[in-house]
Amino acid sequence: MFNRKSKSTIDSLIGATTVIEGDLMFKGGLRIDGHIRGNVFADLESSSMLVISEQATIDGEVRAAHIVVNGVINGPVFSSELLELQPKAQISGDVHYKTLEMLSGAVVSGKLSHDLAQEPVLKLAASNA
Repeated sequence: MFNRKSKSTIDSLIGATTVIEGDLMFKGGLRIDGHIRGNVFADLESSSMLVISEQATIDGEVRAAHIVVNGVINGPVFSSELLELQPKAQISGDVHYKTLEMLSGAVVSGKLSHDLAQEPVLKLAASNA
């Protein structure tokens, strides 16, 4: 009846036994269960969701709108919307986020930076009465 695609749809899967060497760019949703030796970038012009499972390891920079981490990331993380750190998440690198959800057990070895650049700036109009 409704022909709308959900924001949290996973379009692609990288399996647990897969090892990728080199940068990876994607659109839509991606779930990683394997090992990536390179950067993982989502298309900036569309909404994106990246799921990094408990078995996954990424050695490189990660950029996406919505990121769910329950595996290992060795490198900086940039989330333009929501970053969810599940109990087994391990990040060694600086983390930049707009909204953060961090569960007990998640570990970040790096700096947490709340990015305010995308939030509207409230300006008060001066009263000239």
